Amino acid sequence: MVGAGRTVWAKFVRGGIAVVLSASVVACEVPRAAPAAPDGNSVAGAAPAVPVGEARKLLGTLRVAVRGVLDGYDRDKFPHWKTVSGSCNVREELLKRAGGNVEVDAECNAVSGSWRSPYDGETWRKASDVDVDHVVPLAHAWVSGAKSWDQARREQFANDLTRPQLLVVTDNVNQEKGDKAPDEWKPPLVSFWCTYATDWIVVKAGYGLSITVPERTALTSMLDRCG
Repeated sequence: MVGAGRTVWAKFVRGGIAVVLSASVVACEVPRAAPAAPDGNSVAGAAPAVPVGEARKLLGTLRVAVRGVLDGYDRDKFPHWKTVSGSCNVREELLKRAGGNVEVDAECNAVSGSWRSPYDGETWRKASDVDVDHVVPLAHAWVSGAKSWDQARREQFANDLTRPQLLVVTDNVNQEKGDKAPDEWKPPLVSFWCTYATDWIVVKAGYGLSITVPERTALTSMLDRCG
């Protein structure tokens, strides 16, 4: 992580996922629990990863740089989805965690359940209608510093179930997002902007990725919407 000061590890549960944060400042409060979707499932990403004050401090530690270029980028350089246990990989594990009443077959494929997308608030009842999104997209990470990482670190980034880097979202909304940063794209659900900004900041801080001036301005504006 970029920034001076004593490193502190904080761990708490958010949306059914244990979040581990390395920071140069200590969080002074625990974020609220994720609200339940209509079917009782936790909405992964519904609650900010850290309090807004902490997010602002983390934002200030991020290195500002001109965004790099995609030369040499390939999604295969970020291997995913890795096996978590048995026949279940990271994607399948997240579908189970983020959904309500999820049932899987012998191959760990979700055959029933419901998923509420935090990007647009829509609820889906078929796994084929949702994507597992990298909050900080792989290609964006590449141009923000991941180009210099080794394969192991890129694999960790692409399969991270501890930081708020993976969300179950509406598939076509995820496709609209593509590889865009917050200065280029924001979730359609404005009430999610606060959480999206804190998630983005936590991930970038955790991996020491840089931001651009327009990106920082957009994130600051999104944090201003936090209650």
